[in-house]
Amino acid sequence: MPKQPWYLQPWMIALCFALWNIIVPPIVGIILIVLEYKRRKKIRQMWEEVGFDDVLKVDQKKAEIEKEIEQLESQKEERNKETTRLDNLISEKKEEMIVLNDELLLQSFGFYEPKYDLESSQAYKDKLDDIRERQKQMAKNKTATSHPENFSLDGNKSKGKAMLNNIIKMTIRSFNNECDTVISKVKFNNIEASEKRIKKSFEQLNKFNQYNTVTLKQDYLNLKLEELYLAYEYAKKKEEEKEEQKRIKEQMREEAKIQKEIEEQKKKIEKDEKHFNQALQDYRNRLENADEKMQEELESKIQEYEAKIAELEKEKENVDFRAQNARAGYVYIISNIGSLGEDIVKIGMTRRLEPLERVKELGNASVPFTFDIHGMIFSNDAPSLENALHHAFDHLRVNKINNKKEFFRVSLEDVEQEVKKNHDATLELTKMAEAEEFRQSQALDDSQTKGYYSAEHEVATTVE
Repeated sequence: MPKQPWYLQPWMIALCFALWNIIVPPIVGIILIVLEYKRRKKIRQMWEEVGFDDVLKVDQKKAEIEKEIEQLESQKEERNKETTRLDNLISEKKEEMIVLNDELLLQSFGFYEPKYDLESSQAYKDKLDDIRERQKQMAKNKTATSHPENFSLDGNKSKGKAMLNNIIKMTIRSFNNECDTVISKVKFNNIEASEKRIKKSFEQLNKFNQYNTVTLKQDYLNLKLEELYLAYEYAKKKEEEKEEQKRIKEQMREEAKIQKEIEEQKKKIEKDEKHFNQALQDYRNRLENADEKMQEELESKIQEYEAKIAELEKEKENVDFRAQNARAGYVYIISNIGSLGEDIVKIGMTRRLEPLERVKELGNASVPFTFDIHGMIFSNDAPSLENALHHAFDHLRVNKINNKKEFFRVSLEDVEQEVKKNHDATLELTKMAEAEEFRQSQALDDSQTKGYYSAEHEVATTVE
């Protein structure tokens, strides 16, 4: 661009107009403006001839495009941020779905493998107390979190230290509260989901506090996970011990009933034996002075009472044997189709002298119908026979978790074959379950149903 003459400079023109009170300078100023206009017009014509004007337009267009590119890149960056945020949100929701699916699918149903497998609930309690004490010490010594040693607020270290302590306390308290809630609700079907929730809480708190430079340590998380599994196994062990105590008490009650039954049977035998011996002695005394005809009758009576006394001797030996041999007893096979359904039997054992009494007790108020007896097997080692049958049908247990529940989904034919084939015991099972009360109840239901529909039909006919 040609250099602008000095007399056409803006300051010169402005000076002319500043001297407006003198007539000549303003006129000169107007003339200079006209000259500057013509000069610029001439320059523009020259630019157009050489094409420099197009260059200016291109340069201006380039600047506009660059500005649009900057705007688009800015929009793209915002969209990328939003996309990243949405991706993270989707990932979080998917993780929540995994946790919920873990609970709904009951993936650990009955297959929980103990991590500690301690001997008693007291051992679990001691270890739990130790874990919790270590957590308290970490919180107290400020080793549960990673945090800056020197922290200032507005240049004041005291304020910074106070704020940092508050952040640490709030973080640990929030994590502890979340863990306590999860641990208090842990069950066999959500143990893995509970672990994931604790880990998720750990990650979220550390994410929220990343700008405060305060994060929970992995060691503290590990202690919480130990507490989770210990608390679950502790509760489970306590329940097992409770069940075991219940079983022992039931066994003690059963033993007491057996002893009572044996003592009563002994007393009865002794009473009958005394009565028969007195009668026998009386008949022998009468025999000495009796005539021939009376002698025959008395000798017949004497033989009868001698036979009864011999039977009492055998019965006494049997009772003594049962009292001394704690393993002698009966293995019973019973069913209850009204309460349990078809092809479900209970295989149990009793040492009672009268095993039917035990079966009657099983059919108490806890089930709607009494049990039907299909077989009674006496054995000198009843527990071994019972265990052998349980083992043979272990895969057919109704309750596969608690082996103390002795119910099996098995046919009576299979039970009979197993006893005869493997245990050398004479057994003829009653295949048909009488189920008298159940069948009568069914008949009444059918009768009432027929009566109901019959009454409905009569009403409908009357209306028509």
